[in-house]
Amino acid sequence: MLSTALRAARPVALRTARPANSTALRALSTTAARRSGAPPPQLFGQGGKTGEIPTDEQQATGLERFQLMGEMEGHEAFDLQPLDSSRVGTLKDPIKVYSLDTERIVGCTGSPAESHELHWFTVRQDKIRRCTECGSAYKLDYHGLEHHDTHHH
Repeated sequence: MLSTALRAARPVALRTARPANSTALRALSTTAARRSGAPPPQLFGQGGKTGEIPTDEQQATGLERFQLMGEMEGHEAFDLQPLDSSRVGTLKDPIKVYSLDTERIVGCTGSPAESHELHWFTVRQDKIRRCTECGSAYKLDYHGLEHHDTHHH
């Protein structure tokens, strides 16, 4: 894909008049952007030393490391509290599901709790979702970034 893009850009770059020190052929930059302020938190551990078995802190990466670092600081990284099962959510008053993402997987056991088998389904930001067993309605209570969903495909 990169070579195709470079091949397409090369004839145009060669036809344009340019000074001797021009960078017209440079299709993209590989230089890292410089930013001021604190660096983002590292989601990759340093790994274990040669001949030693690494600890969880040293070898954890990604979301596992995020959760581990949060627990070390005394914060709960993920909301693991059960949803409100004291009532059945309606289309006018759905049960709100807190989320930092534009979608979240929800498990419904009915109202009162454990009144039917566990049913899993995905609640998305754009519409209210109902449980197929009890009809309880769920709505995503989105607290993430404004344009967070633009990277999804």
